[in-house]
Amino acid sequence: MRLLELGLIPQIVIGVVLGAVLGMLLPSLAESLGLLGQLFVAMLKAVAPLLVMLLVMSAIANRHESGSDGRKTFIVVALYIVGMVSAAVVALTLSQIFPQTIALAASAEGAPPVAVSAVLTDVLLKLVDNPINALLTGNFLGCLSWAILLGMSFRKAPHTFRDHLQVAADGVATIVGYVIKLAPIGIFGLVCFTVATVGMEALAGYASLATVLVAAMLIMALLINPLFVFLITRKNPYPIVIRCLEESGITAFFTRSSAANIPVNLNLAKKLGISEELYSVTIPVGATVNMTGAAITITTLTLAATHTLGIEVSMPAALLLCVISALSACGASGVPSGSLLLIPLACSLFGIPLDVSMQVVAVGFIISVIQDSAETALNSSTDVVYTYAVDQLGEES
Repeated sequence: MRLLELGLIPQIVIGVVLGAVLGMLLPSLAESLGLLGQLFVAMLKAVAPLLVMLLVMSAIANRHESGSDGRKTFIVVALYIVGMVSAAVVALTLSQIFPQTIALAASAEGAPPVAVSAVLTDVLLKLVDNPINALLTGNFLGCLSWAILLGMSFRKAPHTFRDHLQVAADGVATIVGYVIKLAPIGIFGLVCFTVATVGMEALAGYASLATVLVAAMLIMALLINPLFVFLITRKNPYPIVIRCLEESGITAFFTRSSAANIPVNLNLAKKLGISEELYSVTIPVGATVNMTGAAITITTLTLAATHTLGIEVSMPAALLLCVISALSACGASGVPSGSLLLIPLACSLFGIPLDVSMQVVAVGFIISVIQDSAETALNSSTDVVYTYAVDQLGEES
C-alpha cells in the first residue's frame, strides 16, 4: 500500500529499475513481461485520437468570444517552428565541433520521401482524411482538422448539446487518467523487454554518435528551451522545464511515441492550470508537427553521412540543411523512429544516393534505443513547455 501512496514519478522510477534488473537476470521472461508495455502503449494510442477530437471540439464549441487564445495558439505554433530550427542549428554546431563518421550498415527497409513536397503533400492529405478513418488509423492531423470544423459548427448548437459534448470529453479524460496510473507497470514491461532483447552491446560501436545526439537534445532541453521560456515569461524557467521533463519526458522516453504521450501531456497541462482552450489545440498539434528532437536526429545523421563520404558542406548548404531538417521533422510521424525515414530526404541535398542514405537509416535504428527515446522525450516535453510559457502572456497585465 505504501508503494501506491508514492507519486507517479517515484513509481515509474521503481518500475524502470525493476524492469532493468529482471531484463538482465531473467531474459526468458522478457517477452511475457514486454506484453505489459505493449498493452500500455496500445491503450494510450487507442484513447488518444478520440480524446483529441472530443477535447478540441468541445473547447471550440464552448469557447468564449475573446480571441486571446487564438492569438496564443498562433504564437505557440510559431514557437514550435523556431524551436525546430534552433534544434537543427544546435545539432549543426555540435556536428562541426565533433565531426562523426559511421561504418555503413546493412540497408534498412522502408520507403522514405524523395522531396520536401512529398512530406507537405502527405500532411495536406492527412488534414482532409475521412474523420472515421482518422480515428481508426490514429491520424491526429485529420482528427484535429475535423474537430476544429465541427467545433466551429457546434458553436451555434443549443447549450444542452454543448454541455453533453463537454461531458463526453470529460468522460474520455477520466479514462485517460486511469490509463496513466498504469504507467509504472507499462514502463516496467517496456524496460524489461528492451534490456533483455537489445542490451547495451549494440550501442558500443556507435557510442560517439549517440553521445552527440543526446548532447544536442540535452542542450535544447536544458538551455535553449529555458531561454525561450525566460524571454516570454521573464521568470525562472527551470521549475516548469524540469517538471515537464519529469512528468512528460520520462513517460515519452519509454513509450517512444509522441502520439501515445498526448494523453499524458493533456493531463499535465490541466494540472499546470493552462487554459483548456489553448492546450486542447496546441498539444495535439505539437505531437504532430513539433519534432524538435527529430530535427536534431535528421541534421546529425545527415552530417555524419557527409563526413563519412568526405563531402564538403558549405555554410549556406549547412543553413539550408537546418531549414530542410525542420520542415522534414514536421512530417515525422508520432510513432517510434518516425524521423529516421526522413534522413534520405536531407541526404539528397548533398547528392548522397538513396542506397547509401538508407544505410545511414539502418545505423539510426541500431542506436534508436537511445536516440529515439531521448528524441521523443524532448519532443513531448517541449509541447507542454512552450504551451505553458505562451499561456503566461498577459497574466500579470
